[in-house]
Amino acid sequence: MRAVDGLDLSLRRGETVALLGANGAGKSTTVNLLLGLLTPSAGRVSVLGGRPGEAVAAGRVGVMLQDGGLMPGVAVAELIGLARALYPRPRPLARLLADAGLTDLARRRVDRLSGGQYQRLRFAIAVAGDPDLLVLDEPTTAMDVASRRAFWAGIQEYAASGKTILFATHYLEEADENADRIVVIAAGKVVADGTPGRIKAAAGGRVVRFTLGDDDCAGLDRLPGVTAVEIHGPAAILHTTDAEATVRALFAGRDRVPDIEVAGTNLEDAVLALTS
Repeated sequence: MRAVDGLDLSLRRGETVALLGANGAGKSTTVNLLLGLLTPSAGRVSVLGGRPGEAVAAGRVGVMLQDGGLMPGVAVAELIGLARALYPRPRPLARLLADAGLTDLARRRVDRLSGGQYQRLRFAIAVAGDPDLLVLDEPTTAMDVASRRAFWAGIQEYAASGKTILFATHYLEEADENADRIVVIAAGKVVADGTPGRIKAAAGGRVVRFTLGDDDCAGLDRLPGVTAVEIHGPAAILHTTDAEATVRALFAGRDRVPDIEVAGTNLEDAVLALTS
């Protein structure tokens, strides 16, 4: 069984790329190949013009993986300082603390951090060497909403300086809002590659929402273009390949269609459609 099957992926300097796919799709294997942790049985992997291991050893690649612990009894600033000492041109300590939102926690021990603070520390360590490529695996796990927004604001600022970001996440709204480009993997192959808008368009279809209220839902599945019907309390959601025909038929068959709304397929629906 092949974890990655003829996967062809190129990252351009300065772009933020989301790597999406179900568990077992090949995302982790792809990241491990990129980092030099695995050797491909066929094909070639090049990172920043050389072999993956060379780029990582030179500090040109920063990594924030989902697993892996940090020394518990060390202060935050001391641990970041240790990480900085590994690289020839590290980022200033004060800037790392500020960008990660850890300035006020500089003297706190690592084992006294909350889950979100711990993730922010891992981010600071990942960018300590000022890498050209930053690889993130589920980076906002355990962060609250405010922390996630601050984190992604920092990532966008880092990318704006010409850095390349590759991240994997199960929070698809993060990919939709923060990625310049999305790569969807299924069964070890790339099944879609493009901007969030193009990925959603590739899945096809639109969504028609309206308030059903006490009206009968019978026959909604037989309206023109409708491929699926969802009823959530008083709300009806129609998935359709022809939104105009669906809406016309709705108004022709009902006295009222309150709160009607037509929208495109969201990223979650698009990824499910492309990988199923």
